[in-house]
Amino acid sequence: MRHVGLNLLPVEQKTKVGVKTKRLKAGWDDNYLKHILNALNIVSP
Repeated sequence: MRHVGLNLLPVEQKTKVGVKTKRLKAGWDDNYLKHILNALNIVSP
């Protein structure tokens, strides 16, 4: 699951920052994490 999430981060275009910053943001912000996981339809919106 972790690898799937890490592979989604470079594809996500909502924020224009690096993968490291996206990982931190996903850890802090539950809404951003849901946004990333919605790309695989893992979590319903």
